[in-house]
Amino acid sequence: MLKTADLPEVMKAAVLRKPFEIVIEDRPVPDIGPDEVLIKVMVVGVCGSDVHYYETGRIGRYVVEKPIILGHECAGIVAAVGDNVTRLKVGDRVAVEPGVTCGTCEYCKQGRYNLCPDVEFLATPPFDGAFVQYFKHRQDFVFPIPDHLTFEEAAMIEPLSVGIHAATRANIKPGAKVVVFGLGPVGLMAVVAARAFGANNIIAVDLEEIRLEAAKKLGATLVINAREHDTLKEILDFTGGRGVDVAIEAAGHPKTLQDAMACLCRGGKLLVVGLPVQDSIPINVPEIVDKEVAIYGVFRYANTYPKGVEILSSGIADVKSLITGKFTLEQTAQALEEARVNKAKHIKIMVYPNGI
Repeated sequence: MLKTADLPEVMKAAVLRKPFEIVIEDRPVPDIGPDEVLIKVMVVGVCGSDVHYYETGRIGRYVVEKPIILGHECAGIVAAVGDNVTRLKVGDRVAVEPGVTCGTCEYCKQGRYNLCPDVEFLATPPFDGAFVQYFKHRQDFVFPIPDHLTFEEAAMIEPLSVGIHAATRANIKPGAKVVVFGLGPVGLMAVVAARAFGANNIIAVDLEEIRLEAAKKLGATLVINAREHDTLKEILDFTGGRGVDVAIEAAGHPKTLQDAMACLCRGGKLLVVGLPVQDSIPINVPEIVDKEVAIYGVFRYANTYPKGVEILSSGIADVKSLITGKFTLEQTAQALEEARVNKAKHIKIMVYPNGI
């Protein structure tokens, strides 16, 4: 194994012991296997899923049953490499794809490894995440980034990957008309992905002005405050009554899902990204048939990170402008609480495990 000369034996980790209780603990720096690298974590984005685990201790069937380290949107520096590692070297600046899959099941072999039943995903129980100074990861899920790409931008490749996966599933083409409902970080990065795939008319819908302004900066053609306007009328007026080619629902709300369906053109595509609280939502089945709507579920992503590095390295969008808060590892509890209670103020909060 090759490693940096100053690699410590003990590190700090922010551990969720139970809802609303984060403590800073000393942990041994992990030993790596022959196909793994050790990542010195430079930045971690606070995701909505982190906030859910912090607040309730569960998301659906994933339940925190023992202390866990949260955080999965991360970037850092390779601090050590295993004996079989050939793709990376000590000192490389990298983005980390958080889900390590088995590589042998039928879904992995089809290239749809996001559906792998044996995935080990950072910060999804029972697996620890990245609010820690160092962690180990298999080399094939670690990607070098160019020097001009910041660690913050590299961490944003994770939410961007959801947008890339949605755009790929919808086969967005140059000239497409796209609407994105829900402008959290995933929805905002879906705007970036739609632009990168060539959409030239992108509508963005949300309730918060800070997110609508962010969508404008990222390239949305039209933004609609759903609290103040009739969303469906605005979209149909903008498209001359035709509707959009692709609707990406990232809000996870029954009304936005229904509006997303209603604003599609004939032959349009609906991408369901957001997860509503309830399992069942009424939708207009005759409309699906009459318009021959295609509906796609979007679960995480697969084969998106190289494209994500390419897109953000191109400078297509200033995603650094989405950062609204910066916290040290010792302030992880404060970062999660701020993300939980000040949703109207924040878009993306970052935690810096090895110092800001």
